[in-house]
Amino acid sequence: MFIGRERDLKDLEALWGRDHGVLVTCRGRRRIGKSTLIEEFASRSADIFIRIEGLAPRKGMTDAAQRRRFCEKVAEYAERDMVPAATWALAFAQLDELLASGRRTVVLLDEISWMGGYNPDFAGYLKEAWDCNFRKHPNLVFVLCGSVSAWIAENILDSTGFVGRDSLDIELKELPPLQCQQMLGPAGERMSVREKIDLLSVVGGVPKYLEDVRPELSVDENVRRMCFMPRGILFREFDETFNGVFGRKARTRGRILRMLMTGPKSAAELAELDGKTPNGSYAKALKDLRIAGYVAGDGGLNPCTGEPSREERFRISDNYTRFYLHYIEPRRKMVEKDLFAFSSLEQLNGLESMFGLQFENLVLNNLQTLFPMLGLDTSLVLSAAPYCQRAAVGREGCQIDLLIQTQRMLMVVEIKRRREMGREIIDEVDEKVKRLKYRNNLSLRTALVYDGRLSPAVAADHYFDFLIPAERFFVP
Repeated sequence: MFIGRERDLKDLEALWGRDHGVLVTCRGRRRIGKSTLIEEFASRSADIFIRIEGLAPRKGMTDAAQRRRFCEKVAEYAERDMVPAATWALAFAQLDELLASGRRTVVLLDEISWMGGYNPDFAGYLKEAWDCNFRKHPNLVFVLCGSVSAWIAENILDSTGFVGRDSLDIELKELPPLQCQQMLGPAGERMSVREKIDLLSVVGGVPKYLEDVRPELSVDENVRRMCFMPRGILFREFDETFNGVFGRKARTRGRILRMLMTGPKSAAELAELDGKTPNGSYAKALKDLRIAGYVAGDGGLNPCTGEPSREERFRISDNYTRFYLHYIEPRRKMVEKDLFAFSSLEQLNGLESMFGLQFENLVLNNLQTLFPMLGLDTSLVLSAAPYCQRAAVGREGCQIDLLIQTQRMLMVVEIKRRREMGREIIDEVDEKVKRLKYRNNLSLRTALVYDGRLSPAVAADHYFDFLIPAERFFVP
């Protein structure tokens, strides 16, 4: 069953009918459904679908092995014996021979960074093949897909050789909560809101992980079988995917992730904790993590000046990653030796605090769902990001979970997960509003997005302009 991605499918459908081929790039974290999206698109509207996937990195992998695999797949589709190719130019020429019919054809070069990562000239060969051969075929959608989004960005999107050649760039994000619920079927609808939030706090909106959830079981049992059993899908998932994406850079990138486990930090703060200077290589590491879908960089506009904030703060944006680093990784050896018996989430120390960060992630990763609940047209929003006001002479500091700015208004959004919330939540937000410095020509609104039981006194006070319970994210 295919759920969601309708906008992406419409964008892909609109590419048909051209008298030349079109180039598409599709990016996103591992397991997010990139290949599945292209397969669904091809099954709906293409006459021919050709998929060739790069071989996963391993010790001793070579460019020749990647070329051989490429030629084997071409031969399979051509229904002939495999013909080796000494260069990528010759390998791409073999693929071109399959494209002579003029019928609607989708070619997917999957895990393109694995395929081309062992030859520094691979992108150049691909560009030449595109310009001289592939582009000349009408009704051809040629898709470059991969989990190492940094490779696609550097070698295709940002490459001077490919500038202007891609017709569509798709960056797949997690599924929104409503579609996550739909993936769980009727049993998912019957789950309580807190159970669904807890589940998404562990697996995020990643389709591959949601497919492994058994919604008829409790969240505790699902977490036990997926995370704390040696064969659980999420027990070794982080190391396999993270190392596959970053290879030799995995150690340095992983060190940055672990420093972000407890909450957002600026590049300068991270570098200080790491004993390094925030130089170009450090900025590159953060960019790689962001492009790969592990980290989000939140800057936004300064409410005092209306200019971009000088300081960008980074947070782990992938809920599974934080849960793994916080709870699974420290127990790996015990789980492998069958010495850790998981019974419920409540036995994990500091869970409520950590799940508070996960709930914030859930909201921040789904702003397009949130805006209509706040009466906001997306086209009017100039900025929407967490905001940190540093303390200075004559100015107290404050931390805003989400500060939304339009031409005329600021909206302070508090994102809170607690079992019980009373009037103290009003005092907390009001203190932030009093400390916040902003231009005097802006109106200010307040909103509370919450998971938990809210005292009737909070609504009766009318302090918040908008009260958004978590259940709103699971209804059409």
